[in-house]
Amino acid sequence: MAYMITEDCIACGACEAGCPTNSISEGDQGIYVINWETCVECVGCYDEPQCASVCPVDACVPDPNHPRKQ
Repeated sequence: MAYMITEDCIACGACEAGCPTNSISEGDQGIYVINWETCVECVGCYDEPQCASVCPVDACVPDPNHPRKQ
């Protein structure tokens, strides 16, 4: 699954800097968003999704609406 950022986001930007595919950007309402089309869950880059590992409020979670691309 791709990852998504929930409404719990505090807009700290920690997730954006660590994304190896540049899939994270600041959204229209000040919270960050993940482009599910380019999110690869850091597979091939890291052992775990970097957005989730650095998020201080656990707002980066798997997106059930977008399964991982093979």
